[in-house]
Amino acid sequence: MPKHSEYLDYTLELLAPLGQITSRAMFGGYGIYRDGVIFAIVVDETLYFKVTADNQADYTQAGSQPFTYSKSDGKTATMSYWEVPLEVLEDQDQLLAWARKAYATALKHRK
Repeated sequence: MPKHSEYLDYTLELLAPLGQITSRAMFGGYGIYRDGVIFAIVVDETLYFKVTADNQADYTQAGSQPFTYSKSDGKTATMSYWEVPLEVLEDQDQLLAWARKAYATALKHRK
């Protein structure tokens, strides 16, 4: 379980205008949920939003990269969460707009 993160608290505060936002420790980081649906993760003090073909162009154009990790077999796994660009993090209106898109994407593609 990751230790408590001030960055996570700050992120949750920024996302609070979206409604019921919660977090859960997972895999050395945190999952961020809106109304019980995961739409973001925080790992190593970095915020990542859910991305699919529906919203990937925004992230690609901003020079963002997907979250990756090394698997036990030495291969790299890529998840469908991309780093939120710094300029988006610094503008709460833009952050909330990107978060809404990530949430809509998560709803559409949830299993």
